[in-house]
Amino acid sequence: MSVAKHIEITADSAKSFEDAVRQGITTASKTVKGIRSAWIKDQQVLVEGNEVKTYRVNMKLTFVLED
Repeated sequence: MSVAKHIEITADSAKSFEDAVRQGITTASKTVKGIRSAWIKDQQVLVEGNEVKTYRVNMKLTFVLED
């Protein structure tokens, strides 16, 4: 039997939403083992001087708890 847990994280990137997702998962995987999926709750951009400066994603990560 497996037991899964969800955590919520926020990640930023100056490049793209996709890069923000990758960076978030990469950083979380350093301390959270067994990540199985990510659900992107929402996305937003930070704007300065009429230009997009930061792409931000809020996501839930699912991972399996170890015995």
